[in-house]
Amino acid sequence: MSRPHAEEKIWTKDFIFICFSNFFIFAGFQMTLPTLPLFVNDLGGSDQLIGLVVGVFTLSALLIRPWSGHMLESLGRRFVYLIGLFVFVVSVGSYAFTGSLALLFLMRIVQGLGWGMSTTAVGTIATDLIPPKRRGEGMGYFGLAGNLAMAFGPALGLFLIPFINFSGLFMIAAGGGLAAFLIAATIHYKPREKTIVKRKKWDLFEKTALMPSILLFFITMVFGGIATFLPLYTTSLNIEGIELYFVVFAFSLMIVRTFAGKIYDRKGHKAVFIPGTMLVFFAMIDLTLLSNEFMLLLAAVLFGTGFGTVLPALQAWAVQEAPLNRKGMANATFFSFFDLGVGLGAILFGLIASTFSYSDIYLASATSVAIAMVIYVVYVKRQASHHQHEAVQMK
Repeated sequence: MSRPHAEEKIWTKDFIFICFSNFFIFAGFQMTLPTLPLFVNDLGGSDQLIGLVVGVFTLSALLIRPWSGHMLESLGRRFVYLIGLFVFVVSVGSYAFTGSLALLFLMRIVQGLGWGMSTTAVGTIATDLIPPKRRGEGMGYFGLAGNLAMAFGPALGLFLIPFINFSGLFMIAAGGGLAAFLIAATIHYKPREKTIVKRKKWDLFEKTALMPSILLFFITMVFGGIATFLPLYTTSLNIEGIELYFVVFAFSLMIVRTFAGKIYDRKGHKAVFIPGTMLVFFAMIDLTLLSNEFMLLLAAVLFGTGFGTVLPALQAWAVQEAPLNRKGMANATFFSFFDLGVGLGAILFGLIASTFSYSDIYLASATSVAIAMVIYVVYVKRQASHHQHEAVQMK
């Protein structure tokens, strides 16, 4: 009688370990997110160059993800995850010894490769460890580890900048990746499949994951604008509280993820997508009109709640329809579009900042979110029409 209950258990030792490993890698990454633009600025880089430095990282991660998805099935979860973490540690640690923009640009490419491998792997490993019937709930819990890092990492990085130099900051960030590596080495991974389905030469994505991934793309363009330029935007307006912004954002995201996944499991993406994206839209409008710290923190609550509602639902949606031997590829597709959104967003918003103003970045972000909502509504209507047509044919 106890076996079915055991099979539905989420909080196993390995799941707890993968959550801790995810926390430390994201904490190391998040420490560099708001501080790297300041470092580029310190080295004499322009807004446009800041966008390129951020963008090339995500685009190199994008390029490695499809191959990571295949390697997860052919070489195993453990190999891909540990190699990705190792590359991340070495590349972020190298920033401590970087004194030129050219070398920084090169190491950002290397970091993107490690990040693309490790995050594709960790999402797939978490999917393996969560019971299928509780996947939305489980991915919500798993995401909390990353959300805690979102609260801890950027705030710690911005807090430390006045007290230590950039070299010390980057070494601490690399230490987060090292902690993730050591924890990951103790996890029991899903065994590698004995028989691997032969793949096509240009098998670069999982088609069942495309719609949630496309929607994610337009939403994460927003993330690129916030992560890259919000510290510079608030500084230009002499508004305090940027460290607190990241804490409020992350805790709002954490709170909503404790129940948004359960709503998805019970009612599907229709119950969470439009409410979540509406909150993100209003957050961007708020930032467009930003004039004081209250508006900054209000945007953090709106964006955190909206993003935390949408992200686990889209990830669960992306993997649920994929065949068992394509779960890694589905996660690779999902995070490829995540990277593409952040990367193109950072590059586009760098151009907007240098040509127009920082506030126009968030007006463009609101437009991107509106496009995602329109695509979703059209998709849902087409699906309803298709099911209605099938029902008529069955009769």
